[in-house]
Amino acid sequence: MEKKQKDFYYSMSLPDLVRLCQQDDKFALETLIKRNEKIVYNTLYHLDPNRPDLSDLTQEVLFRMARSIKKVRNPDTFKYWLNQIITNLFYDELRRKTRKLPTVSIDEPISDQDSTSAATREIPDIGQVPEETILGSELDEKIKEAIQKLPEQFKIVIVLRELQGLSYDEIAKITKTSIGTVKSRLARARGKLQDHIRPYLQ
Repeated sequence: MEKKQKDFYYSMSLPDLVRLCQQDDKFALETLIKRNEKIVYNTLYHLDPNRPDLSDLTQEVLFRMARSIKKVRNPDTFKYWLNQIITNLFYDELRRKTRKLPTVSIDEPISDQDSTSAATREIPDIGQVPEETILGSELDEKIKEAIQKLPEQFKIVIVLRELQGLSYDEIAKITKTSIGTVKSRLARARGKLQDHIRPYLQ
């Protein structure tokens, strides 16, 4: 892709880029993948940073995104739709882990209709740690540590709300719970995070 053409695609809004992807524009799809690969990795990292296959899971999410992009009815909701794919894959992996480790449990798993694991595109190495949200300070490390100690049902809502910026309604749909449940879990998650980092704020 020439630089001028590349700049044109990168300057487009996300909904417009999605619309071009739905018209089989391969350059638009390439740009959409590049613009979202670190976002996907960030989200998966915060959900389970100890997995050795985060790059593979990122590749799988992006493959599902590319394959199903025409199913997005409203391009303005692309971010919500992409987070559904990420969350579905995360719950899939938790279910696998649960079968191996019976002591691990999750709350209201979301089934995924789109379960192909083949991949057609290599995702470049994007480094050890996402740079936008992991700043390397002691407090950031303690926040990451606190998130990982949250029960899964609290962890998913805090990541979707605080890191991805989804609305209560969108989170409720993704987790298949009520808005009241989402708000309750967020409040409890934030309380647990505050308790964990309070000693570092004094």
